[in-house]
Amino acid sequence: MADIPVSLPPLRLLIAAPRGFCAGVDRAIRIVELAIQKYGAPVYVRHEIVHNRYVVDSLKALGAVFVEDLDEVPDGVPVVFSAHGVPKAVPHKAEERGLDYVDATCPLVSKVHRQAERLVADGRHILFIGHKGHPEVIGTFGQVPEGRMTLIENEADAQTVAPADPEALAFLTQTTLSVDDTAATIAVLRQRFPSIHAPRGEDICYATSNRQAAVKAIAEQCDAMLVIGAPNSSNSLRLVEVAERSGVKALLIQRADDIDFAWLDGAATLGITAGASAPEILVREVVDRLATRFAIEESEVTTAKEDMIFKLPRALADV
Repeated sequence: MADIPVSLPPLRLLIAAPRGFCAGVDRAIRIVELAIQKYGAPVYVRHEIVHNRYVVDSLKALGAVFVEDLDEVPDGVPVVFSAHGVPKAVPHKAEERGLDYVDATCPLVSKVHRQAERLVADGRHILFIGHKGHPEVIGTFGQVPEGRMTLIENEADAQTVAPADPEALAFLTQTTLSVDDTAATIAVLRQRFPSIHAPRGEDICYATSNRQAAVKAIAEQCDAMLVIGAPNSSNSLRLVEVAERSGVKALLIQRADDIDFAWLDGAATLGITAGASAPEILVREVVDRLATRFAIEESEVTTAKEDMIFKLPRALADV
């Protein structure tokens, strides 16, 4: 007797756009690839070039070696600094050792670094809104002399910070924060310190803002949402928070194998997005895995178009 085919339950997918790689991540990955072409393997990379295991493993296969400290880099080999930025002491140390280095810091992070230098030169103390221990925060603090910047992680910190000179303050922010949380924290600082100097333009990067807006746009139509990204990716974690605050349960996964099908029970419409360091191949991998259990109806919801491109460092422009 022939087997009777079992029909799969339907599942509607709403895929957020923009999602995935931003211009800074594209640039950083390309820098490592070109450095390997120019110098030959191995090329050392200080810290994960971007926070995504798939990307890191792919670059390892090409000849990249990832380390956390410059002391782990042998003499005579090139080194790349990650997209998150590094303290000034790191390139200085590389120069002292005679190491060839390429800085893959995202230009939008570098913009924050230069603002920090100018504000301190103007005699201001900086209240920096960010997450303690994040590489971008460590790199930004390392641009100015110790004691000239104070970390503000949330509204509570903003309510209690007691600067020595409230009339000589400025604030800057990490580029990958929650748009809503940051706005609330800034509102507290402005209320407490009316003369505080604001950054030139928004420090939270366009990609972070766009991806959070895209999640908000689809959340009300979803029963659940998957966010593809790494657990140490700030912008990916913020997407989970945005979804949950919009009233939909959300789960961070790194790969399709992480899908918990029991968690999807009862979901008729599933939202999917990806953090700024997650490649599109992982999105398609997730959709393909879902298609083994569900009859998929897939559609993309676009809330913004992105065409940002950042120039490569001069040292690699002709590779």
